[in-house]
Amino acid sequence: MKNCEWCENLFEAAVPYQIYCSSECRELATKEKVAQKYAERRRKRMKAQNRLCKSCGHSLSVYNDEQICQTCIVNPVEVSKALREIKGIVSGKTNLTDE
Repeated sequence: MKNCEWCENLFEAAVPYQIYCSSECRELATKEKVAQKYAERRRKRMKAQNRLCKSCGHSLSVYNDEQICQTCIVNPVEVSKALREIKGIVSGKTNLTDE
């Protein structure tokens, strides 16, 4: 009896080198290995490139999958609105209990 490398269930091996209990476990393990290799190649490729934000031109992180930086993702209209609200609270024009 052997333990399946994928699901860890006990199974009777048909051949001495069998490591998966079924073709389903073998396919799932293979798909995961392929996905890991793809992610590694993609990270290496991204490290080699100097990717720039399409909006502001700043360098993008290897871990940023977007084409724009985090700063540009923030909506400037919402930021302006929040700043006006803060200024209103500070100047006393708006009370926190008004909401």
